[in-house]
Amino acid sequence: MKWIAIAAAALAGMSASARAADLPYGARAPYTVNQPLNAWSWAGPYLGGNIGYAWGSVDNSGTRPSGFVGGVQGGYNWQSGPFVFGLEADIQASGANDTFAAWKFSNPWFGTVRGRAGYAVNNVLFYGTGGLAFGDLRAEAPGLTETHTTAGWTAGVGAEFGLPQNWSAKIEYLYVDLSDSRFVITGMPHGARFGLARLGVNYRF
Repeated sequence: MKWIAIAAAALAGMSASARAADLPYGARAPYTVNQPLNAWSWAGPYLGGNIGYAWGSVDNSGTRPSGFVGGVQGGYNWQSGPFVFGLEADIQASGANDTFAAWKFSNPWFGTVRGRAGYAVNNVLFYGTGGLAFGDLRAEAPGLTETHTTAGWTAGVGAEFGLPQNWSAKIEYLYVDLSDSRFVITGMPHGARFGLARLGVNYRF
């Protein structure tokens, strides 16, 4: 009877190992803690790209820059049960610009460093995000150009959808506030405030 019990235990262990080996990546990522084996895992590092559209305004200018943006992002998630926490950074090129009278204002690039906190329903993650924003604000007039790099804050919400083969797709809205700084060529303080809607994809390692 003793040998029969040992054999049964060994077979049960082999069966459990085989079932774990058959799980998709998202169900057995090595970074997961306190996560059921049969649940999708959001834990671990990722890299990806995005494209979107920004629209907003520049203080004391009469301009409302808008245009397409695109860039790359990367981050790391931790997960405990359905709760997901992470850090993400991105850098964006922006075509947002507008002209009022003789003055043209644009935001050639910006970036963010943010925390993320969300709730996962298997392979769908709903999250809020917020943190530091930074970027350029450029003022132009005939024969004159001045560019300032400033910092500020950002906050937003999003949803990310787990896909096969380590991929995920997301939709996200951010509000970005870049602080005022005084421009010599206008004699006024200017800062950029804009909303950003974007779509992105991530590859999860």
